[in-house]
Amino acid sequence: MISVSIQIASYLFASILFILSLGGLSSQESAKRGVWYGIAGMIIAILSTVLGPNISGHIYIVIAIAIASVIGILVARKVEMTSMPQLVAILHSFVGLAAVLVGFGSYLDPHTHQLTGAAHSIHLVEIFIGVFIGAITFTGSIIAWGKLEGRIRSKPLLYPGRHMVNILLVIVCIILGAVFAMATGTGGMVYLIIMTAIASFIGVMLVMAIGGADMPVVVSMLNSYSGWAAAAAGFMLGNDLLIVTGALVGSSGAILSIIMCEAMNRSFFSVIFGGFGNTPTGTTKEITGEATAIQHDEVTELLQNAKSVVIVPGYGMAVAKAQFPVYDMVDTLRKAGKEVRFGIHPVAGRLPGHMNVLLAEANVPYDIVLEMEEINDDLPETDVVLVIGANDIVNPGAEDDPASPIYGMPVIQVWNAKDVIVMKRSMATGYAGVQNPLFFKDNTHMLYGDAKASVDKINGYLKA
Repeated sequence: MISVSIQIASYLFASILFILSLGGLSSQESAKRGVWYGIAGMIIAILSTVLGPNISGHIYIVIAIAIASVIGILVARKVEMTSMPQLVAILHSFVGLAAVLVGFGSYLDPHTHQLTGAAHSIHLVEIFIGVFIGAITFTGSIIAWGKLEGRIRSKPLLYPGRHMVNILLVIVCIILGAVFAMATGTGGMVYLIIMTAIASFIGVMLVMAIGGADMPVVVSMLNSYSGWAAAAAGFMLGNDLLIVTGALVGSSGAILSIIMCEAMNRSFFSVIFGGFGNTPTGTTKEITGEATAIQHDEVTELLQNAKSVVIVPGYGMAVAKAQFPVYDMVDTLRKAGKEVRFGIHPVAGRLPGHMNVLLAEANVPYDIVLEMEEINDDLPETDVVLVIGANDIVNPGAEDDPASPIYGMPVIQVWNAKDVIVMKRSMATGYAGVQNPLFFKDNTHMLYGDAKASVDKINGYLKA
């Protein structure tokens, strides 16, 4: 056992490590160091809590931690990078469920009802808010997982009056909260359960109303929700470290969501409230022209004759695990004197920073990986753009079709280059469910097939 003073000092040190971890994750060069800071902070947090005062049943705690650790290791080793967004989403649901269970347990705890006056009222408010946030996070994260996994359609579920229904449900929850706070003993449990059911339904409807193009922001926002749920659990348990950690996760997730919304020209409140006031109207523009197919040897010839090449990766590159042969191709072209760079859209993939992680995994130099704003101005002087498995983030309809679901979202303007090569398995629509006029432009050529197999063939021609 350790004393209270040692536990407080350990919590402070762990909080500093968590802050350093977030700071390290802000750049690719320091990301690994940031991860190790986070691991060290979590180990200290667990040990100082388990060995702290007034803690009993250590054998059960150790067994639970051991079982959970084994499950975590097995899942982490099994899950592919392409499934990482789904894993993140489902882990958020666990945090929400934990907040709900902690709230129920705290309310049933006899010590809660030994409190009197303002202390008792404040604690009941903490329980109610914690369960409310946790329930929304739990069901919302499950729906996000379903959309990312393809179990639920990515198109938004929109029905007339949905916002009014959600507002009325929130008002009902507030009324239930007032009745819950006035109940004596554990008599408010029924109101807490009813509110949990309503909040769970709100979580479902909020995420169901959000389209596939906005899912990276949703994942980031659910990360924020899980942080606030953890902070609420910290208040219920009286654990300062959990409060600090939850606040760090909640605030950083919210800030990231705001940054991504600004990059996508989306309203932050529109996304988190289920597309409030952001429904496109009218008929989408008719697409004219004909898609032109190209072969691998022809792509190789274009690359050999080019002086500047820009590669725009998307989720298709992740699915095909093509980042490693892509790096080989980049290395070959750079050794031949070509200028090769990457253009990364803020929501490329299905998780913030998804493409950056994949390219870092393949040891692509950080200095040739540019953001959308940095690369767009250079595209008119670019000879060849390779679009590898991307769709919505290079869709010109986002700029010139007001009826498009992604209208107003800044995109990488690849069509301004001299030649555009789009690597796709088929002409299927992207995650937002809309057709891409880029495929039918005169300077666009479609290279059909698996991205990894296609890049491998191109590499073979280049090296030959």
